[in-house]
Amino acid sequence: MNIIAVAVLLILLNCRSLCICTAQRLLVNMTVVRNAPAIGAFCLDGSLPAYHLHRGFGVGARNWILQFEGGGWCNDLQSCSERAKTRRGSTRYMNKQEVFSGILSNNASLNPDFYNWNRVKLRYCDGASFGGDAKFDNGTSVLYFRGQKIWEAIILDLLPKGMGQARKALLSGCSAGGLSAFIHCDNFAKILPNASVKCLSDAGFFLDEKDVSLNHTMRSFYANLVTLQGVEKNLNKNCTNFFSNNPKLFNHILVPPSADLLGQWKSCKLNTAECNAKQINILQGFRGDMLVALRFFFKNSSQGGMFINSCFAHCQSESQDTWFAVDSPRIHNKTIAKAVGDWYFNRDVTKQIDCPYPCDATCHNLIPTALDARRFLNYLSESDLGGCEDCQARRHEENKSGIIKPMHGLGMGLWLLLCSLLGLGHFF
Repeated sequence: MNIIAVAVLLILLNCRSLCICTAQRLLVNMTVVRNAPAIGAFCLDGSLPAYHLHRGFGVGARNWILQFEGGGWCNDLQSCSERAKTRRGSTRYMNKQEVFSGILSNNASLNPDFYNWNRVKLRYCDGASFGGDAKFDNGTSVLYFRGQKIWEAIILDLLPKGMGQARKALLSGCSAGGLSAFIHCDNFAKILPNASVKCLSDAGFFLDEKDVSLNHTMRSFYANLVTLQGVEKNLNKNCTNFFSNNPKLFNHILVPPSADLLGQWKSCKLNTAECNAKQINILQGFRGDMLVALRFFFKNSSQGGMFINSCFAHCQSESQDTWFAVDSPRIHNKTIAKAVGDWYFNRDVTKQIDCPYPCDATCHNLIPTALDARRFLNYLSESDLGGCEDCQARRHEENKSGIIKPMHGLGMGLWLLLCSLLGLGHFF
């Protein structure tokens, strides 16, 4: 059995009853899991969980991609109660059709390796990365923390629809969904013992570091989340045993609101051209710490892979223009789609590491002018693990650049998950 977890770290058919196809996009209808109550699977507000399935065809008819939807977390009764009244906590408020693009596209020219697979998007409505198993009921209000049960209910619904006979399978997700891919990778492989199972986490690998106010703000956030939603019992035991003194430690966000009460990072977070030299210095330091954390895997994993670019973007595998297009982000002229395909089909061992921001002109974000670029590129060093062999040449080339492109998306592809390093073998 081929069990490989893949982390893309970004700094790394039937068009009938189920879909409406247009020249521009593929819309796939929602499937509600009617049997979910039998195992106690509910969204935060008690509504039924759901997914979107677009059938594969031809040689891909027995291959499956499951994509976890992302969307942050809730860690106390107030935030979860508020979330329960939105599409992040209830299928009642979700769009009943979802656009399938990027890794979920059915177009061979836009998704050459996976276009004819069965592609599934798992809707996110529990607030704990499909990881919890608890319930709050005070007699007047009820909140269901049943992410683990939602995962199980969707799997039970898909197995008789052909997934039980899968030959190849890829479990993926972005951000909070990328964390879900880590949490459930081993279980997914056990569910499909006769399939080649691999897992991809796009921007779902989180470091435990101090935030910009030099506090471990997110430690308490996640400690509350894990306790409230009953997540710990569903985490990988090798990981939680390693962190026996603090099993709730599995995430970090660099600039939480509590660390930026004066809003000094607001402009930088919305537009990288607005970041000052000190802020860029902090971001480059965070990138360096990430590469150090991945050093052992980078040097010793023979089957895993990684694609760590320096773009200020989030969820690049789900967006067509960043996944595979004429102007998609590249490292050594390789797109994210090509890197993932090479890794999944064993065509090549892909461990692509970009040079530091802002030297990569293929990113879909603002690149500072030449003066700023020369200042920020001083952070290139041996700590980059030798991942960008042509950075010196690219320094000269990109220093001629001004503002290249409008910013695409928010967030940073270098936000990482810590526990995953210990429990899931190999990464991309």
